[in-house]
Amino acid sequence: MKSFRIFCIIAATALLLPAQDHWVATWATAELLARAPALAPPASGNAAQSVNTRGFNNQTVRMIARTSIAGQRVRVKLANAFGAAPATLGAAHIALREKDSAIVPATDRTLTFNGRPGVTIGPGAVILSDPVDLTIPALSDVAVSLFFPGETGPPTNHATALHNSYISTGDATAKAVIEDATVTQSYYYLAAIDVMAPAEAFLIVTYGDSITDGARSSNEGNHSWPALLAARLAAKKETADIGVGNMGIGGNRVLRDGAGSSALARFDRDVLSQSGVKWVMLLEAINDIGHADTSTGESVEAADLIAGYQQLIERAHTHGLKIIGCTLTPYGGAGYQREHGEAVREAVNQWIRTGGAFDAVVDFEKATRDADDPKKLRADFDPGDHLHPNDAGYQAMADAIDLAVFTKRK
Repeated sequence: MKSFRIFCIIAATALLLPAQDHWVATWATAELLARAPALAPPASGNAAQSVNTRGFNNQTVRMIARTSIAGQRVRVKLANAFGAAPATLGAAHIALREKDSAIVPATDRTLTFNGRPGVTIGPGAVILSDPVDLTIPALSDVAVSLFFPGETGPPTNHATALHNSYISTGDATAKAVIEDATVTQSYYYLAAIDVMAPAEAFLIVTYGDSITDGARSSNEGNHSWPALLAARLAAKKETADIGVGNMGIGGNRVLRDGAGSSALARFDRDVLSQSGVKWVMLLEAINDIGHADTSTGESVEAADLIAGYQQLIERAHTHGLKIIGCTLTPYGGAGYQREHGEAVREAVNQWIRTGGAFDAVVDFEKATRDADDPKKLRADFDPGDHLHPNDAGYQAMADAIDLAVFTKRK
């Protein structure tokens, strides 16, 4: 009886304690192994995209990440998710970006790892930096600079950064500007940036393929639909503590590996492991449909994709997350569009809308389809590949999301 009374006192005390600040990702990206082949249909990627597939050797890479929520204490997550060999990091810095490769010098902070300036990231390993004090505004550009003193081999990366990365020889992590840099548009080993946030803050993971990744949006423009969603959230007091992590991978599929691991295979790493995650927005399957229709030996039906969705829904719910189903946008005229695939897309969208399995639904098809030919994107949203929206189309997608869905928690 005495033990029970003590337990009750402890439980009651816990209920009276104020909720604690916690780590929430202000930015995150999905990783894969850098390699040349792309599995998306012709003209489906970012024309300016450039990837360093060889890795680093006595080189610094400075990468630019766009934050979603603000914070005054920060840590960086590095990952060697797909590397075959350890990658040794010699030095790392974080700062606010001023312009291009230039940082705001007064904001420059040295990152350490268990008190040391460098760390070796083993194959498949994830490493968190020690926290540092740094005021990071919402919707700001942060520069993370990593120096690799030796050969890394092909790097774990994200190929569509939509921001420039700057590569130079030697340790340039503390330099205010990286002169004569080789410029790419990829992230390397950088998986997430977390901020210490209020107890009520949380993360939305946007999970999908190149349409979520932001293909065909303006480089350095922050015009993917997840970035535009983050801007909408930041503009309202009641949603300003909600972060967005973009886990789109160009060419990705629900059921099969290809451009990155399948959505089913990468869910634990790219969704469940994210700091502060509470919601997932799922927009994926168009590549499953298109490749099945144009590849020998592949087939996919609506029932197959729905079964995949049900698995993701169940796994999200098992871990206490809510999941939003997003209807597949039109792709009439795209390189891999076929009549059978269109029927599959329409059946999948009907199930998303009416199946009742998702916690909420966002109708991206309705937001982007042509009124006269609903199998196609609106002409003013189509950059020419008939698959990915342009900046205006991505804005329409972000505007179609009811932000009140995320505040019903209060």
